[in-house]
Amino acid sequence: MEDYIQFSAKTKSEAITKACIELGVSSDQLEIQVISEGSNGFFGIGSKPAVIKVRKIEPVSEEEEMKEIVETVKLDSFKEEAPVQEEKKTEAIKPVKKEIKEPKAVSEKPRQPKPVKERDAKEKQPREFREPKEKQVREKTTKPVKPVEILTDPEEIKEVENRAKVFLRDVFASMNLGEVEITSEYNTTDGSLEVDFEGEDMGILIGKRGQTLDSLQYLTSLVVNKGKSNYIRVKLDTEDYRKRRKETLENLARGIAYKVRKTRKPVILEPMNPYERRIIHSALQGNKFVETVSEGEEPYRHVVVKLKRN
Repeated sequence: MEDYIQFSAKTKSEAITKACIELGVSSDQLEIQVISEGSNGFFGIGSKPAVIKVRKIEPVSEEEEMKEIVETVKLDSFKEEAPVQEEKKTEAIKPVKKEIKEPKAVSEKPRQPKPVKERDAKEKQPREFREPKEKQVREKTTKPVKPVEILTDPEEIKEVENRAKVFLRDVFASMNLGEVEITSEYNTTDGSLEVDFEGEDMGILIGKRGQTLDSLQYLTSLVVNKGKSNYIRVKLDTEDYRKRRKETLENLARGIAYKVRKTRKPVILEPMNPYERRIIHSALQGNKFVETVSEGEEPYRHVVVKLKRN
């Protein structure tokens, strides 16, 4: 190790610079000891120079420098962790001070009894059971039906028959049905006009399940009763369709009644017109085991066959 060399200058920084120049090294390669900081005095009177001592530091190899850096980093990290652990230990050891609250002085006041509500002398009567109100069913307002009166005047009967025949001939001509023989008869028993016609290919006039025949019957009834004060019922038939249909429906009704009695489950029939529904009701009217009701709205109104309630 070299001995310290003393340098002086007006200020400390100037003394360090002077030492670096003379020794030919940088300030980081010098070990500096300050002897006197120096002072300027008062207007230059009594000024003192700055004095320092320096010596060169032996150069350290790169490997040794790296080792020193690593050691310093380890020491620094250890110094930082140590106080944290000590703080944790001290925190764990700190006794928990339980604050004992002194009981508050309770002012003893005599409790005044609450005023007791007088019970009603009358006990609560049990609620009376009220029967549910029946829903008021609004009856549909039906149009007033014209009274049916039996015609007795031959001329009036003939006029009604001619109205029906003229209308039907025009319809058949527009349908290109060829020659169709139309016969009519006024029934004095129920006051209805029965019209029958024969010709080729009458199945077109009947339609599926008699729908075309029923529509034609409705239109003919409008023509016949136009301007009349009394209502005349019109019945159209061809090739005994009405009679055959009646027999079919009566057989169907008896078969359905047997099925309902056996399975004990109601059966819903297909939608029918009022005339065909009446046939079903009439056929099962005297049956001891089943009953019939009509449900739904036109044109989907149908008959339901079900067991009678004992």
